[in-house]
Amino acid sequence: MTTNTSAKSRIAALKKLLEAGLATTQEEICDELHKMNFDITQSTVSRDLRRLGAARLVNPSGETIYKLPNQLNPSKSVSVTDSVSSGLLGLIKDIKHNGYIIVIHTTPGSASLIAKHIDDVQPNGILGTIAGDDTIFVIPSAKDQAENTIQAIQAEFEKN
Repeated sequence: MTTNTSAKSRIAALKKLLEAGLATTQEEICDELHKMNFDITQSTVSRDLRRLGAARLVNPSGETIYKLPNQLNPSKSVSVTDSVSSGLLGLIKDIKHNGYIIVIHTTPGSASLIAKHIDDVQPNGILGTIAGDDTIFVIPSAKDQAENTIQAIQAEFEKN
């Protein structure tokens, strides 16, 4: 049996697993990829999931599964503004601040995806982000700039 070592083919196989909804844990993903003759570790799976922007969500039957960004079905019942929620904006429940730190609440499993997007586009005024499962801390680059930074974040997500 030949082991497949191509990163491109591994990523393609991982995408197929995610699209099929067969990805409940990283260990399970490793097992499935081993069945496809990929010699892979959990840490490689973790890095690949992060690169793909995969989010860990709870499906209707209560199982935790990994999904690709294009598979996410944003909730239409929550939004930050009165504008039409689309794309990633629909995953954001609310944004609050205390003048120093901005807290973004998201749908479960979406915080890493939203934080990665914020880090990638780096709207003016952001030093960095820290993401949990459904909460993101955003650190503005200047004291008392939280309100302006929130507006920059909202503008970024409204255009996607």
